[in-house]
Amino acid sequence: MKDKMIIKGGRPMSGSITAQGAKNAALPVMASALLLKGRRLTLERVPDLQDIHTMADLLRHLGAMIVFENGRMTIDVPEELNWETPADLVRKMRASSLVLGPLVARCGEAILPLPGGCAIGSRPIDFHLKGLARMGAEIDLEQGSIHARTKGLSATRIILDFPSVGATENMLMTAALTPGESIIENAAREPEISNLAQTLRAMGAHVEGDGTDTIIIRGTRDLESATVRIIPDRIEVSTYLLAGLMTRGNITVNGINTKYISSLLSKLEEAGVTAETTPDSVSLSAEGMNWSGVTLTTSPYPGFPTDVQPQIMAALCMADGTSVIHESVFDSRYVHVAEFKRMGGKIDIQGNTVVVIGVPRLSGAEVRASDLRAGAALILLGLAADGETVVHELKHVWRGYENLMEKMTSLGADIELIESDEPEG
Repeated sequence: MKDKMIIKGGRPMSGSITAQGAKNAALPVMASALLLKGRRLTLERVPDLQDIHTMADLLRHLGAMIVFENGRMTIDVPEELNWETPADLVRKMRASSLVLGPLVARCGEAILPLPGGCAIGSRPIDFHLKGLARMGAEIDLEQGSIHARTKGLSATRIILDFPSVGATENMLMTAALTPGESIIENAAREPEISNLAQTLRAMGAHVEGDGTDTIIIRGTRDLESATVRIIPDRIEVSTYLLAGLMTRGNITVNGINTKYISSLLSKLEEAGVTAETTPDSVSLSAEGMNWSGVTLTTSPYPGFPTDVQPQIMAALCMADGTSVIHESVFDSRYVHVAEFKRMGGKIDIQGNTVVVIGVPRLSGAEVRASDLRAGAALILLGLAADGETVVHELKHVWRGYENLMEKMTSLGADIELIESDEPEG
């Protein structure tokens, strides 16, 4: 795999692209197929990403048959499923935990090694496990794996300690196959939750309240085949808009519901940058533009997304004045700061808060991606910096950005992808 990018910075990014399907919507929707029995789930606008292929391989191991071509995926689910998941797949990706609820609901039992994913702080799945226990599952930790079993789940009221997206998704799917009325309070409100709820409704479950903090599910034991379209990826769209800003270019992204990125657009406006929107596109023109520092706190939707924190920090490295960012979702999401400093960023970390003092110019350097979104932010810095930047360990970035090379070059980026000359591990 080509894992190193050489970027010659200082070229404005201009043109138009179309948003990919949302990775963080597609993964739970794919997992929801496990609720079916001898039925098919058909998905449209599925992004071609490593995480998608990892989830597909996991579902195949559990017994599903999957065909994926040109953004369309069909998942045929047999009458009987394997309920033990393989460690080598689960540890590649945090979202593997999304199969836990469906397997317990469908099979009455599941074994799941503790999942892996990006190194951005502790992301416990305690909320998932508490919810399953509340519905009647017995949870044990055995040799580094979660073993969940039940003789029968019961519909109930679940109050989440935190509006966790993954826990909300797991509880939604579990409740959809549990007869009776379940209520999730303090539920996550992200658009990806609504995409999953739409899928469950298409299967025949009754779900209402998605998009609010209280979701009501009336489950059924007999779910039907369904066809669903994946929503656009708001994190990808945000990344490209910030690329246009940082290179002082002119970018239009089509196929996006601009409501999904309202928190970013609000912060950009506060910084003195106005984007033009239509019902399904957003355009940002930044030729000759300067922008001001801002203060922001990451928080669950509709707040500012933690998955855009590294990218907007990159933009604020070039702002006029001082910015303050407080990370309230993850406890170790500033690993990228050291790499930003290599390129001339002036950043001071104070616990879960960073202070960014804008500088007029950044310089190319050799840097390393520590996680998916940090890798994207380093690419943005490279595009805006003087000289040449080399970004290593792009394996993280391929987990979340479809056709990144093609899209970047179509917008005018001078980038080259080469094989890493470093040994793995």
